[in-house]
Order: sequence, then structure tokens, then C-alpha cells
Amino acid sequence: YLEGYVCFPLGSRLLFPGHRRAPDSPEGEPAMPLLTVTHTTVYRYQRPVRFGEHRLMFRPRDSHDMRLVDAALTISPQAEVRWLHDVFSNSIAIASFEEPAEELRFESRILLEHFGLHDPEFVIEPYAQTYPFSYPSEEIPDLGRSMERHYPDPERKIDAWVKTFLSGGPVRTQDLLVNITKAIHEQFTYSKRFSLGTQLPVETLELGSGTCRDLAMFMMGAARALGLAARFVSGYLYDPALDDTIEGATGAPDGEEIRGAGDTHAWVQVYLPGAGWVEFDPTNGLVGGANLIRVAVAREPHQALPLQGSYYGAAEDYIDMEVEVRVTRG
Repeated sequence: YLEGYVCFPLGSRLLFPGHRRAPDSPEGEPAMPLLTVTHTTVYRYQRPVRFGEHRLMFRPRDSHDMRLVDAALTISPQAEVRWLHDVFSNSIAIASFEEPAEELRFESRILLEHFGLHDPEFVIEPYAQTYPFSYPSEEIPDLGRSMERHYPDPERKIDAWVKTFLSGGPVRTQDLLVNITKAIHEQFTYSKRFSLGTQLPVETLELGSGTCRDLAMFMMGAARALGLAARFVSGYLYDPALDDTIEGATGAPDGEEIRGAGDTHAWVQVYLPGAGWVEFDPTNGLVGGANLIRVAVAREPHQALPLQGSYYGAAEDYIDMEVEVRVTRG
């Protein structure tokens, strides 16, 4: 033993939260469901153009609920790539180009072991098991910006919406957040939108619809209106119904159709003392990370864009962009 650390003998097997044993695995052997994610983005132009630096967020971080086994990144035309960690410790690739081209192609392929849970019962500290509660003073400096409201709501419409989940007395914290997640799924229409940017939470409330990133930002606004720390997550969504490697597969665990698969996906994490940063997917009304492959975590959506860059040429040189995301088991 070392002060503050526990040392385990080599060869020890640890069953972390979220790990499940396979039915035919030896006792103590956790199941290791493998998922493969292929993410291809192609930009096309009328004539060869030059490219500025491109910033890529395709590579997830290892954690107790997800282990990266292999990763490959293919870029055409040839690029020089350097890696860094941003202010949130996300893994970032910066691609620099020398030669012009009529087509710019990025293909990311990752293989990972995924241990997400579906509708878990969170182990929350006793003082935070009912709402309202206050975060410990030593955590507030680190959580502060994630608790602040970042977008205008002069008429307090978000407050009025979220107060409908409060009966006037204490309520179980987990129940409150689960109810908000499911209400967004049921009350708002999911719609695809390929234009840049994210709707303000008030806009999403007034329209009653939005993309996954709009609904995620709306839930962030609702959580922050309650004084809770919330942050934006970008990644991928696994839908067994779209997985041709599994025969007779269905979508969500409750049999409902999963929204937002086949593309990049966005959801929310809320910080709960004792449970840490917990995953909520308001687009699908799902709690826990069973179908969610986390890649980037940030305070705001614009800080977690999967791909951004520039080109040098006329506006009319640009033809179109094509994105294809496939998540399969194995």
C-alpha cells in the first residue's frame, strides 16, 4: 500500500461499475462487448482548393466504462497530423495540408470495449439524494462555470418549465432528472438540421422541436436552472436495430425506436455527488450510457464539434458534404 493509492498484484481482475459478466464467462470474468465505429466525412468542391488546418474530435478517452482497443485515422489528401489535449482533456487531432484537392476525406475507425449501463440506480451521497441540495464548497470552484446559465431567458421560460417537475417539497434527485429526460423525449419532436450552430434553449422550448444537440442544450439549461452542474457530450449512438451483425435486433432496451443513430450524437452529463458525472440522453429518454459512446465532453456545444476547418477558394467552389456513421457490434 502507498499513501492514497491501492496496489493490486499483477494479473488481478477488477470488476468496475458498469462491467457485466457474460453468461458463459468464468466467475469474475467481465463481459467485454466490442463495438466498432466507422465515421466518414467527405467534402467535395468544383475545382481543387487549398485547405486550412482542420480540428478533429474522433478519438474517445479510456475510462472505467469504455476501453479503446484500436484506432485508425485515414485522411486524403495526405496531411500532417499532430495530437493534443484541449482544456477539457479531450483528444484532438490537428491536420495540416500542403496539396490542393477537389475532395477532402476523413475516415475514423475505432474499436472499443463498452460497459455502459441502462437505467442504473445511482449511488448518490445522502445529502444529495433529495433536491434541493448544495454542492460541497471544495467542488464549487471546479463546477462553477458548468452551473452558470449561459443563454438569455429574460422571461424565465425555462424556469417555469422545469418547476412543473417540483411538487413544492423535496423530491428524489434521480427521479427529478429521469422525469426531465423522459419529458423532453415525449414533449419535443426530434428533427435533423444540417445548418451550423445550436438553438438557444428558449428557441427549442418555443419550437417544441430540435436536433439531438438542441435537446441536449435545452436539458443543460433546465439542469442549470435548478442549480445543477451540467455539460455537453458529443459522440456516437449504438442502435442494435441498425446493426446488420445482430440478427433480429431491436432498438432501445424498452423496444422504442432510437433517434439520432447513423450520425454523430449529443447528450448531457449532470454532476451528482457520489455518482459523479451521469449520462442523460433527452433525445431518446435514456438514462445511463448503455447505447452511448462518449468522445468529447465540454461546457458548451461549440467546444465539442467533431470536425471543423476551412478552405481557400470561392464560396461557389463548395459542392456538398457527406457524413456516414456506422456503429456495429464486434
